[in-house]
Amino acid sequence: MKDHSNRRTRLRWARLLAIVLAFGLIAAACGSDDDGDAEEAPAATEAMADESMDDSMADESMDDSMDDESMDDSMDDDMSDDMMDLSGTKVTVFGPESSDEEAGALRDALDHFAAQTGIEVSYTGARDAADQINAQAAGGNPPDIFIFPQPGKLADFARDGHLIALPDDVIAAMNEHWTPAWTAFGDVDGTQYGIPNKSDLKSLVWYKPALFESKGYSVPGTWDELKALSAEMIANGDTPFCIGIESGPATGWTFTDWVEDLMLRFHTPAEYDAWVAGELAFSSAEVSGVFTEVLDLWNTPGMVFAAGGSIAATPFGDNGQPLVDNDCMMHRQASFYAAFIPEGTAFADGSADAVDTFYFPSVKGDQPVLGAGTLVGAFRDAPEVWEVMKYFASSEYAEVRQQAQTERKGGGLSGFLSAATNQDPSVYQPLEQSFLDILQNADVVRFDGSDLMPAEVGAGTFWTEGTAVVNGDKSVAEATQAIDDSWPQ
Repeated sequence: MKDHSNRRTRLRWARLLAIVLAFGLIAAACGSDDDGDAEEAPAATEAMADESMDDSMADESMDDSMDDESMDDSMDDDMSDDMMDLSGTKVTVFGPESSDEEAGALRDALDHFAAQTGIEVSYTGARDAADQINAQAAGGNPPDIFIFPQPGKLADFARDGHLIALPDDVIAAMNEHWTPAWTAFGDVDGTQYGIPNKSDLKSLVWYKPALFESKGYSVPGTWDELKALSAEMIANGDTPFCIGIESGPATGWTFTDWVEDLMLRFHTPAEYDAWVAGELAFSSAEVSGVFTEVLDLWNTPGMVFAAGGSIAATPFGDNGQPLVDNDCMMHRQASFYAAFIPEGTAFADGSADAVDTFYFPSVKGDQPVLGAGTLVGAFRDAPEVWEVMKYFASSEYAEVRQQAQTERKGGGLSGFLSAATNQDPSVYQPLEQSFLDILQNADVVRFDGSDLMPAEVGAGTFWTEGTAVVNGDKSVAEATQAIDDSWPQ
């Protein structure tokens, strides 16, 4: 991990050292026996000294010695570095991460920041934080910063006047570490309110490379190649996919992820955005066609191993064991699914039973990515709050959080991921580094569509009607029309 300790102190010592060296060079030049060199060298070394002293000397020129006015300017500039002393101030953060590993690592990262700045930052996590924040904001006692699990919820709070728009310096700090594809999730009607602070990569297929090699299978590069590979596997007596969409009241979300990933592949980003916004109907040829594409694949005889007896009855978390046991060859699921792979499984280490991933292939040869994650938004306008927001935006936060979470999980895959640029990749495991490569090199990134839709649809009828078509209880036409009818007017 990079050394992030007290950079300001090191900078001041470097400036002083540069000044001392510059004077030493001048003295050496003036004492030279070569008169020609002695005339040229002082000019060159004086220029070096001026550059070294530029920040701390307020551009005062230097003749034979440094006068008192220059010294005063140097002291003033050094003091300006410390003008905003926020030691002892307090900032509260609230969010949905509540496990010992995740919430603990988040607190570890905030403690690291507190040790550097003197700002006391407290984090409280709750699984139902997305519900609690509604009451907190309505009651006038929200946290200083909330970690939003969906951009849509952040947008609602921004439009209702609860959130503070980001100041220019905070936006600049964010843009140093995040690409526009990710910062756009925090933009509400042209104003930036949110900062991404965690990323999930959904466009992945889990598989066992050694098993592929032993059977002569190649990683597919396109959707057609994936379908051809699946047909080859079935012909060889292998089951291509493990699939299960049961998830309690959220049953069906796995199906919606497949639809979203293929919407990005068969259609343009603009069409995806229109669909998410309710401007392109579910019953349209574009969207209903993707429904059919997914169902045609899943319903192919021999295509799916469902540990629970059927796709709808199989919990989404129960697909890791059959993948390890070779009951299926592949499982499409997000980067976080490493936590559902049986303990003791090797990841991407070249061993015979190691599990790895490949990019969920495209249709048109581009590289769109379906992602998810969290964003931070501020409810209080104060210098200490903005400093914490800047920290959340930084690659430093991502590195410290990743290292802390890896340690708390006992090594291996941490379950944390950030698309922030300029990170030290060594804090990630090799498989996690491949996730970063996909996130940071994607041609198009779009957030999970159901998370952006109104709750009645994205966390309602899209799930339930999707489950109905998977079960065969409804046709695609019936289900997609029912989803359209549920869209709030």
